[in-house]
Amino acid sequence: MTDPDARTGAEAPGFLTSGSGGKRAGLAAGPRAVYEAVLRGFASTGRPPEPAELEGAARRHGITAGQALADLSAADVLGLDRQGRIRMAYPFSAAPTPHVVAIAGGPRVYSMCAIDALGIPAMLRTDAVITSSDPLTGEPVTVTIRGARANWEPPGAVVFDGSTGCDGPSEQVCCGYLNFFARAASARQWASQHPEVTGSVLDQARPGAGRAQAFGSLLTNGT
Repeated sequence: MTDPDARTGAEAPGFLTSGSGGKRAGLAAGPRAVYEAVLRGFASTGRPPEPAELEGAARRHGITAGQALADLSAADVLGLDRQGRIRMAYPFSAAPTPHVVAIAGGPRVYSMCAIDALGIPAMLRTDAVITSSDPLTGEPVTVTIRGARANWEPPGAVVFDGSTGCDGPSEQVCCGYLNFFARAASARQWASQHPEVTGSVLDQARPGAGRAQAFGSLLTNGT
């Protein structure tokens, strides 16, 4: 485990601003259009679209929804179940997770990790209330986002940015280790109990900057 002291700014890049962002940037036009349609579906209904609902977006680029979803899965920007249905698409999860985002004027959705939760309102250009809990103590953590302001409760809450450092999909390598903690001491204690995880404690300034970089231009027209 690396030294889990709090870091800010460019000292602590999250996985979404590096690997996953690069994966998105490399998508062809057809799969990217389908990916955007998937994100809009999550944002407007709280659930992933069925493959049949994506055929229109895919056909405009001369491919099928099945082809686009296979490409997106291979690029690790979404995941499919055995029936070929969408079970997650960064930043959203179709299955319950500890991180719930109540979108202003929209549904409540689950995010894949803490940084994804912070990225959702930035991506949608909207207000939101994020609720989660400290994995060590169970203490609730709430982040209320209104415009450019974010109010964290408790005031000393942080994000632990962790990874196993192994190769594999981000959901396996990172997502389970990117969590909110009620205070930095709690995050450090959790990290000391998980030597298999390499990471650092991010103060509130760093997750805010990271979410804007990672998600701010993903849906250029919002929902």
